[in-house]
Amino acid sequence: MNFKIAHLYPNQMNLYGDKGNVIALARRAEWHGLQPQVITLAPGETFAPDDFDLLFIGGGQDREQKLICQDFQEVKKNCLIDAVEDDMVILAICGGYQLLGKYYQVDEKQIIPGIGILDVWTVAGSKRLIGNVLIESNTPGGRLVGFENHSGLTYLGPTAKPLGKVIAGYGNNGEDGWEGCIYRNVFGSYLHGSLLPKNPALADYLLQLALQRRKIDWKFKTLNDEIELSAHQVAEKIAKQAKKNPGV
Repeated sequence: MNFKIAHLYPNQMNLYGDKGNVIALARRAEWHGLQPQVITLAPGETFAPDDFDLLFIGGGQDREQKLICQDFQEVKKNCLIDAVEDDMVILAICGGYQLLGKYYQVDEKQIIPGIGILDVWTVAGSKRLIGNVLIESNTPGGRLVGFENHSGLTYLGPTAKPLGKVIAGYGNNGEDGWEGCIYRNVFGSYLHGSLLPKNPALADYLLQLALQRRKIDWKFKTLNDEIELSAHQVAEKIAKQAKKNPGV
């Protein structure tokens, strides 16, 4: 069975190994017996909800976000809104996460508009929030690990549901203890790393949600995740150690 993954702006939004999430999704889909196909979506290209099973957008610097801003607003916005309301599974990391929110205020004079799918907004902070992150999430697998590097501080609105509670690291803003945001089948997060190779249960959960959207009862295989879980354990250990000693 074909499984189509859209990779949005791969040349502009791809920091800290974010492409690894697409690779992980494609490989795990293949291991579960699906036939994955990764299709890139560049500026100027549109899509319909039925075109894909899952969509990914990674992170980018402020410069890259400004470069795609016009296309995001004028070309991709309605495509994404239709896809979200049709329950397409979307994973958005860092800058991609910010752009799905209401806006990113770069400074007093500059605001990068988002498309408001997520009830979140972001303002630039005075320092970068960098390091390994450990969060407690209600998604399958529970605890998620990742690496964050951002100066944008994201705040959740009243209708926003966080991806998880920060155990170690900064998360959305280093203040309220939340990380990421979930709306319908949209998952926004600051966790680079890449996120999915070290959190295989989350990767499989996204694949399952995508198939449920198609009303397909697919039998997932039991995979040998020894390497993935080992990487998870190491990242969790590093994050906890950094919390005990911020100088590490």
